[in-house]
Amino acid sequence: MFRGRRLVNLDDKGRLAIPTRYRDELQECCEGQMVVTVTVNERCVGENGCLWLYPLPEWEKLEQTISKLPTLNKMAGKLRRFVIGNASECEMDGQGRLLLPEKLRIFAKLEKKVELVGQLNKFEIWNEEAWAAKENNWLDGDSEGLEDLGPLTF
Repeated sequence: MFRGRRLVNLDDKGRLAIPTRYRDELQECCEGQMVVTVTVNERCVGENGCLWLYPLPEWEKLEQTISKLPTLNKMAGKLRRFVIGNASECEMDGQGRLLLPEKLRIFAKLEKKVELVGQLNKFEIWNEEAWAAKENNWLDGDSEGLEDLGPLTF
């Protein structure tokens, strides 16, 4: 379970260091094998995108779900082409770093400082400034759609 957020740096080669607190769990659940792809979430896409980073077993569950979508459904086809087509396998090295493909770094406008945001079964990887802008927007009262969550209470 991945929760919380961490500000991390990308090195000159585009490698992201996974925070130490997650490394053992990632070694245990997937031997450091991860998959990174573009997002299709409305809060991430657009001019300030982010990436999804999945441990391999979680990614394989998502692939199974997507593979069961109707082949002739136009939206399912777009989803397969966009999410699966942009997916890239990456492996944590001995220092806990992952190399993010340049194309995906460009998509999400990732620069030196990025936010790694836990989302239970995956991470989101955000440009630091884009994350701050979204967070400010949420804090300023953007709760549209909250009522759609039904009986969820805090």
